Amino acid sequence: MKKQDIDINNFIKILKQTYPDATCSLDFKTPFQLVVAVMLSAQCTDERVNKTTPILFERCKTIEDFANIDITELEKIIHPCGFYKNKAKNIKLCAKQVIENFNGIVPHTMNELLTLAGVGRKSANVILLEVFGIANGIAVDTHAKRISNRIGLSFETDPAKIEQDLLKIFPKDSLKDINHLLVWHGRKICDARKPKCDICPLKGYCKYAQKGQSLKHKMNKKERP
Repeated sequence: MKKQDIDINNFIKILKQTYPDATCSLDFKTPFQLVVAVMLSAQCTDERVNKTTPILFERCKTIEDFANIDITELEKIIHPCGFYKNKAKNIKLCAKQVIENFNGIVPHTMNELLTLAGVGRKSANVILLEVFGIANGIAVDTHAKRISNRIGLSFETDPAKIEQDLLKIFPKDSLKDINHLLVWHGRKICDARKPKCDICPLKGYCKYAQKGQSLKHKMNKKERP
């Protein structure tokens, strides 16, 4: 199947007009708080993370607190976010790595961030953008992956490969916005189970929506007497 050829500037314009307030949904006040929030958001909603982190951040006010908190206590606090044992282990180890390897300061390069426990490329892109204002990549989460595949921007399944496809399509000056716009579109309209194709402002570009319309047309023809 051929990749979708689209007017990318208009594509971005439509998303900006639809979601003028699109921003990061995770609550944080310090760079390491965002690192932790991003870790907790894996396989969990941002809403749930934001209900959990106030308790955690009140208990752990410094990176040293995260490194030294008892693992059982940490697991209990973050339990609502799922996969709590692995997340707790990564949070503690990550805190120790930041302290020992970066003098307690969250690093601001992709290569350095990828050395931290629990931080993959998607998380690193979020951290670079939200903390340091650096937008050199696209955080390919489940929303960005789903939208890219449905519209036909990429037919890859691996997030790293999808990101490379998207970076060839979106101009660099749009990267800061596109991270948020794809997430908001995925949450509000391009749902995984029940996408609202009928009201989607991007349906003119979307192979998935066009296929659905074609199928409805065929069914309607069959139903005619």
